[in-house]
Amino acid sequence: MIQTCDFLVIGAGIVGLSTAYHLQKATNAKVIVIEKENAPAQHQSSHNSGVVHAGVYYAPGSLKAKFCKIGVEKTQAFCMQHQLPYEKTGKLIVATDEQELPHLQALYRRAQENGIPIHALDAKQTRELAPNISAISALLSPSTAITDYQKICEQLAQCIRDNGGAIHYSNPFTQATEYASYVDVRTPSMQFQAAKAIACTGLYADRVAKAFGAPVDFQIMPFRGEFYEVLNQPSDFVRHLIYPVPDPERPFLGVHITKKINGKFTVGPNAVLASSREGYRITDINPSDMWQSLRYAGFWHMLRKNAKPAITELYSALSKTAYLKRVQRYSPSIRRQDLRPYPAGVRAQAIDKSGNLIDDFKFIETARTLHVCNAPSPAATAFYPIGEYITQKITQTG
Repeated sequence: MIQTCDFLVIGAGIVGLSTAYHLQKATNAKVIVIEKENAPAQHQSSHNSGVVHAGVYYAPGSLKAKFCKIGVEKTQAFCMQHQLPYEKTGKLIVATDEQELPHLQALYRRAQENGIPIHALDAKQTRELAPNISAISALLSPSTAITDYQKICEQLAQCIRDNGGAIHYSNPFTQATEYASYVDVRTPSMQFQAAKAIACTGLYADRVAKAFGAPVDFQIMPFRGEFYEVLNQPSDFVRHLIYPVPDPERPFLGVHITKKINGKFTVGPNAVLASSREGYRITDINPSDMWQSLRYAGFWHMLRKNAKPAITELYSALSKTAYLKRVQRYSPSIRRQDLRPYPAGVRAQAIDKSGNLIDDFKFIETARTLHVCNAPSPAATAFYPIGEYITQKITQTG
């Protein structure tokens, strides 16, 4: 039996669910979501730090900066409306030596350009806010918060069903054909015909776009981010999230201390190439995924451009002691025995053929499809405006 609809959304992560939710809000259309897993948000949407980012790092004028600023307010409002956990912890970006001060000052200027509340602190002020942290200066981002993105996704899914939409779990995408007046999409057990389709498939964005015949000039590289839970600390160990000053060329790198919504503390993540697109453990190996990564010229170009940080990240993944040293730069009281492995995440990073990491959101459109090809952090923070943006784009085209 063929299922028909106005809009078919592929992927029940936070971007796909937000898109379906906003399509229902903006139209009277019939919306169907398909998802390969048996529940929503089983990958990037739940395997993350749970931070609601204020938007300090993002280039002014970028979609990341725009979406993040709107997303902070919208995420809080959505959580309050549906009684979901949300805690405004604030974030300290800490400098541990003089060499980091110019980068810290550059971040301060960027936050001001983005219209984000930010406060510069000296060593004494930093110690008053974070007595267990070693720093000579810091920036305080008061609007940074934490939440539970898994619960947000579950609530979005409930809203979609309450508004008459359908979500078909355990239905992995297998093939698609775009015709002049509709899109035909198959799973192993079902067939769908939709006026338009939106693919929000994260780690498989390049493969799904190719299956639709869309022009693809990038490849997804899976990077595993490993975390540790911090044990043996008082409940007020840190009252704010603690972030190191990032490398301006690679702002997504940096092991930070995060308070979780359940009261636990974690440190992480690092970033190492995963041997599987769902390689949450170092032992998770998918030969096909590995071969696709290794045969892509862009991977080798990327590796040459980032050799030194790649070695650092790999070393910290293989050595708990090396990982600990990164944390002890700003939190010397944490000891080796205080670190217990915590579930890792896998980041879907789009890389072009020249080895450049695509830094902003990337969308590819055809006559009847829209593909979310790169949805980097702060995609979770910005889930609400991203859904609005995609809805506007897909409903404007004929």
